[in-house]
Amino acid sequence: MSSVRGEFSSRFGFIMAAAGSAVGLGNIWGFPTQTASNGGAAFVFVYLILAFCLAYPAFMAELVIGRHGQANAVTALRKIAPTQPKFAFAVGFGGIICAALILSFYAIVAGWMLSATLAPIATVTDLKATADWLNQQSLGRDLLFTALFIMLTIAIISKGVENGIEKWSKRLMPALLGILFLLIAYVLTQEGATQGLRAYLVPDFSQVFNPDLLVSALGQAFFSLSLGTSVMIIYGSYIAKNENLVSLGAYVTLIDVFIAFTAGLLIIPAMYVAQAQGVEIFSANGTLLSEDTLVFQVLPALFNSMGTIGLVVAFAFFALMSIAALTSSISMLEAPVSYTVENFGMNRLQATWLIGGVIAVVSFVIVFNFSSLFGFVIALTTQFGQPLIGMFCCIFAGWMWHRHKLLAEIQAGFEGVEHSLFWKIWPWYIKFICPLAIALVFFNSL
Repeated sequence: MSSVRGEFSSRFGFIMAAAGSAVGLGNIWGFPTQTASNGGAAFVFVYLILAFCLAYPAFMAELVIGRHGQANAVTALRKIAPTQPKFAFAVGFGGIICAALILSFYAIVAGWMLSATLAPIATVTDLKATADWLNQQSLGRDLLFTALFIMLTIAIISKGVENGIEKWSKRLMPALLGILFLLIAYVLTQEGATQGLRAYLVPDFSQVFNPDLLVSALGQAFFSLSLGTSVMIIYGSYIAKNENLVSLGAYVTLIDVFIAFTAGLLIIPAMYVAQAQGVEIFSANGTLLSEDTLVFQVLPALFNSMGTIGLVVAFAFFALMSIAALTSSISMLEAPVSYTVENFGMNRLQATWLIGGVIAVVSFVIVFNFSSLFGFVIALTTQFGQPLIGMFCCIFAGWMWHRHKLLAEIQAGFEGVEHSLFWKIWPWYIKFICPLAIALVFFNSL
């Protein structure tokens, strides 16, 4: 492989990087919020089914396409379907645009996380005015911390695959897990946590076929695994040929689902703990209040009720959220950067700052038009863009790629795969089941 492109130096490095991309605010901010808004345990039940039955097969399709292509998403898809260059460009470039748009709203939310991480420090050091400014949403604060987060992302991506993406993913992911488990242990000892666990773990099966729940669960599964954004095609292109893609894909999916589920064990009980302490969580008709900013309204109220220790817990929680955001943002920036480097001959540093700057401008436009654009961009990308592009990737792998060539690519790292249960199911599954199921859910949402 060209040294210009780079490569993951180890199996663990790829798993941490791909899991880092998958494990982000989609798991720790989005998943619990979606769970609370869509029937609690019923949403969890549907999400788990869709994650393994639709998201994992689609995830595998993107990884295989990427490693075969050894290039950015557009080039990789064109290698599979050389007679359909326009369609390949539309799908590949569509995924890149989707990744850039996700990062544009993602950076805003991550900026909130950074601000909330610094607020307890300002409180402890008696900088009350600064703490109030950090805790209150304002145009100046949002612009500053959005820009700061994008610059952090640029700094990591500019270092390349091994020294940037892989190095920092291996550091940040274990830290994220450690903080998450410590917070869960604390919250579950508080009054009201048992009621939260019941809401999270005991499903109402009458809600399972609710169309809105199905659409939200599918969007969440694709969003949390970074599907439909060209990200996993790019990461797949950085995997050595002798690696077993089937097991790698399974590990990443399991880690992603596990951390999403574990994050729910923190956020949902924390909501009910806050409710037991007088914080209003649900409206009179049972709908969740302040869905987009739930963690910034409910959890600070909970932390404040804890006294001095609450400042430590608040710092730990929002540091966790910031780490989760960063592990995902580096993959979303990598998608357009790799395309720019490989197609326009720019060096990585120039491309990273150029693309990062463009995304920052889009983020600023959203901040200035927050009420009209923020929710719109989220819905456009996660509920429509990602499932559609993920569906087209399944079509490429299932319909446009010769079956023998597809098998040969997987065999490179998994001898005897043709005799495995995976190969007996997966090829026809991505050819028929995945595109049809995704299309049905998508059209139902329209």
